[in-house]
Amino acid sequence: MEKNVIFALYTFSTMMKKTILLLVAALCGVLTAAAQDLIVKTDATKVEAKVTEITPDAVRYKRFSNPDGPTYVLPVADIDYIQYANGEKERFRAAETVPATPLTPATPVGEAPVAAAPAAQAPVQQAAPVQYVAKEYQIGEFYDQNGVKGVVCMLTEDRRHGLIISLDEIYLPWSEFRKPDLRVAGADDRIDGMGNMEKVAAYIAENNLAWDDFPAFKWCRDKGEGWYLPAIDELLTIGHNYNGGTRIHSNRQARNRFNDALKDNGGKRMDRLVYYFSSTEKDEKEAYTTHTGIEPPYVIEIPKYNKFLVRAVRKF
Repeated sequence: MEKNVIFALYTFSTMMKKTILLLVAALCGVLTAAAQDLIVKTDATKVEAKVTEITPDAVRYKRFSNPDGPTYVLPVADIDYIQYANGEKERFRAAETVPATPLTPATPVGEAPVAAAPAAQAPVQQAAPVQYVAKEYQIGEFYDQNGVKGVVCMLTEDRRHGLIISLDEIYLPWSEFRKPDLRVAGADDRIDGMGNMEKVAAYIAENNLAWDDFPAFKWCRDKGEGWYLPAIDELLTIGHNYNGGTRIHSNRQARNRFNDALKDNGGKRMDRLVYYFSSTEKDEKEAYTTHTGIEPPYVIEIPKYNKFLVRAVRKF
């Protein structure tokens, strides 16, 4: 009888251990599935994210709650540290170091002095984390980062981010639809070319169409992630910047700097005589276009099925 009781207790204890191990394994699996990167900014705000790219200037990431959404860019200077999903922590801001004060042990009163121990080695100072200096760009400067190449055509106020334009250009129609099949795709935003690209993508999906039906958009999209056909106001700003920031007078030096950056890196100079298609449509028949010359009119409407120049842009 006593042996049966002992055997039952042993069996129960073994089963409990196996159950606990299974629960721990399941919990680890859940935690792993929910793993995410945590970006902590210098102002202590936190961003739950999936980091996709780190450069000396910026960190690119997608929000953890929307992994298929847009890619965001955060300057390295605004980041304190990143806690990665595997538990590793990378600091981007050097911590303040306080010099160590050597400790001198007190000798009790009346106690015979003891032979001095070997001198302690001086504490080894750890090297401060590398500090990256964010680059400031200029209009007309060649941009080459992580395989992305173009010429800077728009800048933010801090000159660290902006827009680049493709080195090449091509003659293409905005869309292939003609009478009686003219249609409005909904790409009516004047300032957000990427937004127009998303509207065209939705229109294609809803109407069982293909990107081949929108050649100008397809050419920009085929350049890779982030490239798009600029909106009309973006193209107008590019035209002003190409001419030195104004079209009131001719600035050949600014244009030459811009064109040299294109040509010297295997691209083609901007055309001042031919209109460029924007992604902004006027109606079912026409889309807005502009040129880079100094003489108005700067904006005219052209049938979408006609072939005009196309350049792609990308944010950085």
